[in-house]
Amino acid sequence: MAQFTQDISRTFSEYLLIPGLTTEECTPQNVTLNTPLVKFKKGEKPSIELKTPFVSAIMQSVSDSNMAIALARNGGISFVFGSQSIESQAEMVRKVKKYKAGFVKSDANLKPTDTLADVMKLHEETGYSTMVVTEEGEGRGKLMGIVTSRDYRPSRDKADMLVRDFMTPYEKLITGTFGITLQDANDIIWEHKLNSLPIVDGEGDFKYLVFRKDYDNHKDNPNELSDEHKKLIVGAGINTRDYEERVPALVEAGCDVLCIDSSDGFSVWQKNTIDYVRKTYGDKIKIGAGNVVDREGFNYLAEAGADFIKVGVGGGSICITREQKGIGRGQATAIIEVAAARDEYFEKTGIYIPICSDGGIVHDYHMVLALAMGSDFLMMGRYFARFDESPTRKMMVNGSYVKEYWGEGSNRARNWQRYDMGGQNGLKFEEGVDSYVPYAGKLKDNLDVTLGKIKATMCSCGTISIPELKEKAKITLVSSTSIIEGGAHDVMLKDTNSNN
Repeated sequence: MAQFTQDISRTFSEYLLIPGLTTEECTPQNVTLNTPLVKFKKGEKPSIELKTPFVSAIMQSVSDSNMAIALARNGGISFVFGSQSIESQAEMVRKVKKYKAGFVKSDANLKPTDTLADVMKLHEETGYSTMVVTEEGEGRGKLMGIVTSRDYRPSRDKADMLVRDFMTPYEKLITGTFGITLQDANDIIWEHKLNSLPIVDGEGDFKYLVFRKDYDNHKDNPNELSDEHKKLIVGAGINTRDYEERVPALVEAGCDVLCIDSSDGFSVWQKNTIDYVRKTYGDKIKIGAGNVVDREGFNYLAEAGADFIKVGVGGGSICITREQKGIGRGQATAIIEVAAARDEYFEKTGIYIPICSDGGIVHDYHMVLALAMGSDFLMMGRYFARFDESPTRKMMVNGSYVKEYWGEGSNRARNWQRYDMGGQNGLKFEEGVDSYVPYAGKLKDNLDVTLGKIKATMCSCGTISIPELKEKAKITLVSSTSIIEGGAHDVMLKDTNSNN
């Protein structure tokens, strides 16, 4: 007869937080959201610590280099999706590591022999008003000059006028030398009242632009997550099949942390993958594992050497694993049990292994519940898929803007390595769907609102840090009728789209 677990499989929506004492220090500006990403020994600090407790999901429709750059600049980490060629994934990682905040590669480039008509066309295509003029019209090579909107008047100048006749030539430009710090570049911009500063090397070849407007942008990202070389931190997903080829390429590209992408982490295939990383790189390369939903699964991966462990099976908004296979567990129940196992392991060994809640988030307050129940950080797909920075198309559907969003187990992705059960068989049935999510705009704008809600909720709990939240939060089960009570009820809502 099968073993029966008496705990009911519960979701975040079945719980509420009870207010704690809000003291004078419990204000949003005092709340810190720092949290460990990888394991550490008691009394020591983790080698990687998040400033925002979010990581983006290992999905084609979520995590590419653009998302990784945007999220790292805001204190989190993206795990670049692994269901692509080793070469293209490594190149995405390399692009993130090469990114320098404030130093911008030019995507709007001209040749001296181009015309004003070419300038106007390029402006219409890119929206950029500052354009770099090089010998070959590319974002590299000998800098010949700069064109801005102040250099021409479309209403009076002829469309066939050559760029070399109205650009600001190189000899009249103020430039910075390649290798200059961002602070020094900004000092030159302010001293000479410039809107932009071209950066060139000793041969006069163009490298970057630094914009005055990016000075404020840099100040707006105080939580930027970078390594000791001031390069953004980035993760990458791997599978349990081609890791002996994929991992070295990702390490060479500069990847900071790996994560095994699997729907079922309680498997010998994950242990084998971790064993390879440890044998090849020791503890230098960090690797997360998962997903699991109970104490036994956590302990298996902890003993295997995982640096963090993901929790959750079947709770993602595009996941249909529970429908297809009857496998999974309510996300709240899974987090509670695994967090208890994590704490027991810490008491026994003195090693703290962070856990990541993956799936089950519907409302922003669910994020606080997940953290209060013991999660150290959250992995989310749908949340990030809505933003400009995700790699999918923005479309108009039924009068509203949406973005495409599909699961790694869908027929579209066909990432069968994620559902590897050993042997030679590939994906035989879908465990994810192809869908849309409402378009929401820029990541930073939405993230600021979400983090504001989290901080306000934590203050209402009488806490100003994630460890304190775990220790002091009070949580209650809710009935179906109390859920109804929690929303707008017994009133006639106004039509907000009305002109009245």
